[in-house]
Amino acid sequence: MRFGYGTNGFANHRLPDALDVIAGLGYEGVALTLDHSHLDPYADGLGRRVAEVADKLRDLGLAVVVETGARYLLDPLRKHAPTLLDDDRDLRVDFLSRAVAIGADLGAEAVSFWSGVRPARIDQATAWSRLVDGCGRVLDAARRADVTLGFEPEPGMLVETIDGWRRLHEALGSPDGFGITLDIGHCRCNEPDPVPRCVAAVAAHLVNVQIDDMRRGVHEHLEFGEGEIDFPRVLRALDDAGYRGLVAVELPRHSHAAPDVARRSIEFLRGAEQESRREGEGRRA
Repeated sequence: MRFGYGTNGFANHRLPDALDVIAGLGYEGVALTLDHSHLDPYADGLGRRVAEVADKLRDLGLAVVVETGARYLLDPLRKHAPTLLDDDRDLRVDFLSRAVAIGADLGAEAVSFWSGVRPARIDQATAWSRLVDGCGRVLDAARRADVTLGFEPEPGMLVETIDGWRRLHEALGSPDGFGITLDIGHCRCNEPDPVPRCVAAVAAHLVNVQIDDMRRGVHEHLEFGEGEIDFPRVLRALDDAGYRGLVAVELPRHSHAAPDVARRSIEFLRGAEQESRREGEGRRA
């Protein structure tokens, strides 16, 4: 199992410093959220900055996935806006296309994104049509760049469940390269099946995993042990599924104590992995 950590949990650090801390704690990868202070795709000198980050990742031995959930990167007044569902959705398509290009230059294992929340003034059918169109345009860019996309079901958004991802995947023609990003906490929050069963259900399409603790019905990313998830069973399910991508800690509201939280997280995950192995050996005995 290759554990990573999300830079959205290091928002108060310079990106090179965050990468140093993450690697120093023993993580093998990073989920890099493009944001104002972390490889802003709209700031000057992008090519040079991307090359510097690529060199840094290589020197530290960190794998990378690109995340696109920055809160106010595109609009200083509207969180996560515009999305693929808004009237000004072309700005989101442009951002995601830039993320794909950056991902290609970084050698990212996947570029992850989500649908967004349906605006109240937009009916369901229009929102769905806009989503399919926008995903198709991003998929075209990803195909040209040979980049894998991971679409994330997000509680409260237009696509918030695995079933919603399946419907979207089918609407796009079931294309290769359009996989699923699975947030383990989200599975506990709003999926009807147990978390390990969710992992098994998407094994063939799983390209990116975010991991955090959560409680049923409450979309709040918690440190491990503060929620309701049985992590040894989850890690065993990922192993049984043959998943070999990054499993990156997703704690975007913990930047105030990032080094300590990241240290506790890797210690917890290593312990859970060891317990998972022991239980697996016990089953085979």
